[in-house]
Amino acid sequence: MSCVLFWSGNFVIARFIHDDISPIELVFFRWFGTLVALSPLLFIHRKKIFTSIKNHFLIMMTFSLLGISGYNSFVYLGLQTTTATNALLINSSMPIMIIFLAAIILKQKISFMQMIGIGLSTLGVIFLVLQGDFTQIGSMSFNVGDIWIIIAGLSWALYSVLMKFKPKDLHALEFLTAVVFLGSIVLLGIYLFSGYGFSSGVAVVSNNYWVIIYMVIFPSILSYIFWHKGIHEIGADKTGQFTHLMPIFGSILAFVFLNETLELFHFMGMVLIGFGIYLSLFLKKKTIKKIQ
Repeated sequence: MSCVLFWSGNFVIARFIHDDISPIELVFFRWFGTLVALSPLLFIHRKKIFTSIKNHFLIMMTFSLLGISGYNSFVYLGLQTTTATNALLINSSMPIMIIFLAAIILKQKISFMQMIGIGLSTLGVIFLVLQGDFTQIGSMSFNVGDIWIIIAGLSWALYSVLMKFKPKDLHALEFLTAVVFLGSIVLLGIYLFSGYGFSSGVAVVSNNYWVIIYMVIFPSILSYIFWHKGIHEIGADKTGQFTHLMPIFGSILAFVFLNETLELFHFMGMVLIGFGIYLSLFLKKKTIKKIQ
């Protein structure tokens, strides 16, 4: 649950400073700072980590692209134009995305109730994107930021499902160090290709150092360790259930720090997503217990 709280703070802070720092700068300095923090571990276990990267390069690069470079870039792009509250509510549909992708990739069976749950949660996300006005479908006048958040959710859901294929030769912190190393290389290329340089980077870090420090320690290192530990102990589908707490934590933080308010369409979307999650996960568990 701690990682969910830290990630909620990540959404709120990213929205808070969206006028001061670009998504590319934010994601690059977040993960470059994380790599610096993890550099002692990278140096001490360099042989083990680089051997694992060499032996499992394709899957390790996939993890770094989905979980480090991709997910965070998409979230920060989305928060340029959508509210933290909307982003968190859409992101709360991630457990449904995980169930859907696990069925495709891991061949896990989807029950009838899960299918209904997926449908309701999808409807809830659509409701949020259209802000309750379905006439926008014809005009295609919806918030592009919401679409980026959906793409981010799919990226993280795929990352979580593919954890089933995580190399067994690294423990959680070593694995995190490896994917952060690879992800930072990718982000460095994007950062330089986008025209950013050393002088602009110094200004960004000096003006937003408190943001970088928070994101390095909490949403990056601690949250990723807790998330990996949860997936290892209870599985991706059950761990994914905890993401539906993000709108609760996030809406409180957004109200306090961003003065965001919940509109009627937020509540309607929340109900649809929440009921979809209930049908897909919790109702299934209760039914199994009754049978036993």
